[in-house]
Amino acid sequence: MTMIYGVFNFLFLALAVGILGMSVYALVHALRVQPAAFISAGKLKKNLWLLILGLATLFSAAGAFSYLDAFIRVGGAVFLGIGLGLFSIVAVIAATIYIVDVKPAVKGMGGRGGSGPYGPW
Repeated sequence: MTMIYGVFNFLFLALAVGILGMSVYALVHALRVQPAAFISAGKLKKNLWLLILGLATLFSAAGAFSYLDAFIRVGGAVFLGIGLGLFSIVAVIAATIYIVDVKPAVKGMGGRGGSGPYGPW
């Protein structure tokens, strides 16, 4: 039974780390986009997205590190359960909304340079 517990604990640990990676990716992308691109795309302002994604990254990092700590201490001895919590769920929802909706809308707007005959330069 401890092997099954270990597998489930490892899967939830991988899920927590995946949520953290997704939040960090969305935050880094939002940092790199020009503020005018958010306004011209009709989305929330850049500062608000940075606040939302910063909190999402903070909450998902706390969830991942606490789950990692519990996984290291317990391993496969007992089932830790779904230790992601409400804040990690909110973090994955915020990062998903940004990646799926906002990122494609601001992708081509407000970039550096102009558009040449072979693409942006």
